[in-house]
Formats: sequence, structure tokens, C-alpha cells
Amino acid sequence: MIREQATPPFDSRNFLRKVGSGKATLTSRRSEVVFSQGEPSDAVFYILEGKVKITVISKQGKGAVVAVLERGDFFGEACLTGQLVRTSTATSIEASTITRIQKVAMIRVLHQEPRFSELFMSYLLSRNLRIEEDLVDQLFNSSEKRLARILLLLAHFGKEGRPEPVVPKISQGTLAEMVGTTRSRVSFFMNKFRKLGFIDYNGGLEVHSSLLNVVLHD
Repeated sequence: MIREQATPPFDSRNFLRKVGSGKATLTSRRSEVVFSQGEPSDAVFYILEGKVKITVISKQGKGAVVAVLERGDFFGEACLTGQLVRTSTATSIEASTITRIQKVAMIRVLHQEPRFSELFMSYLLSRNLRIEEDLVDQLFNSSEKRLARILLLLAHFGKEGRPEPVVPKISQGTLAEMVGTTRSRVSFFMNKFRKLGFIDYNGGLEVHSSLLNVVLHD
């Protein structure tokens, strides 16, 4: 019987050591902008600690949160595809430690380290799949279902060892931007979820697996 070999976890310290020159470690306070939409796109970022939200602003001034990233996530990687200016803004949700890797240094490592290139490609494909799922969710599901799905994703629902996960501190305003609705609607649904026993507030937001019923219910 042939068994598929498990992919080893990404070793961030080994990776950053191989990058060598061309990187810098940044400390970012809560709500501090890492880069802004319209700025030159010349580096890739890797989150060592903390959380970062990615937002976009339309020409009409309407904003939306398109991703919330955490430790072990890359962002700003579009510069590797020839993007000249940032099409989004990255802002720390909480105090964060982030490594900034110059574009030329990142390309060098991708060429010189085939194993890392494989892991990085796997990461990008997973991110693209998530973006597709988010788009389908935005097009076809109600705001209540979208909020439930986002809470489950933020709580890493389905990951081993996290049966009753706690969502990191995130404002209802940010949740509203992610869902694409108003803050008052998010507050209404959160109260509804709490009354139904799907979530609890106990020193943090605790999400129960029963919240999945909202997503699956037609």
C-alpha cells in the first residue's frame, strides 16, 4: 500500500536564516499600518507574531476587509508577480512582529531552495482556494451565514485539538467590514448566536462547533 507522505511543517527560523541579507524585523503596534494601498510594491512580509488585516478601498471610498492573517502567514506576495504598487492596505490588529523581505531576496531564495519553493507554492494555492470560497460566500450567502463562517474560520474550526476555540480579540467593526454589512447587524447576530448557545463571552469570544448549524442550515 502506498501512503502519501505528510508535508513537514514550515520552519520559519530556517527559512529566514537562508534569506540572509535583504530582510528586516519590524514591530508593529495595534492599528499601525504596515503598508498602504498605492505605495510601491517591493517586499514580501511574514508574520512571526500577531495578526494583520488586509483591506481595500474603492475609488468611491468604500472599504472592505479581505483577509485577517496571523502567525505563519505571508502577505504582500503580489510583488513577485510584477505588481508595481500595492492594491491593498495591511494594518496590525494587535501588537505584531513581522519580517520584511525584499523582493530580490525572496526571489533568490525561491530559486535556490526548491523545498521552500514547494511549501510557498502550497501556501499560495491554499490562500487562493480560501479567496474563492470567500467570493462564493459573499455572492450566495446571507450576512448571518457569512458572519458564522468567518467566526469559525477565525477560531480555526476543524483543526485538531481545538474543539471549543476562542477567537482572538477583533472588533465588531472589523467583523462588519469582513462580512460586508453594518456593525449593528453584526451586533444583532452576535447576540442571537450567544442566546442560542453557539458562542460565549468568557474572557474572550468562545466559538462552539454548534455554530456550524448556521452555515449548514438552508
